[in-house]
Amino acid sequence: MKSPKTADELRQSFLKFFESKNHLIMPSSSLIPSGDPTLLLTNSGMAQFKAYFSGEKEPPQKRITTAQKCFRTTDIEEVGDDTHLT
Repeated sequence: MKSPKTADELRQSFLKFFESKNHLIMPSSSLIPSGDPTLLLTNSGMAQFKAYFSGEKEPPQKRITTAQKCFRTTDIEEVGDDTHLT
């Protein structure tokens, strides 16, 4: 019987799947965001992409994937439920 995959193996499988669909893999940004005075901590995977969403910067590619470390504080009770992917 195969042993379960580690968290790192699952993360790599996730990223490789999207890379195979022509997504650019971006590294996880720091938990302490630089250049964003509106955030004390990185609280979501979207935080590092704010400049792209706001139109301030052009993304390096149309399709991007990442496995972002984040510090959740406001919705901790909902993390891991089946209503969204967190």
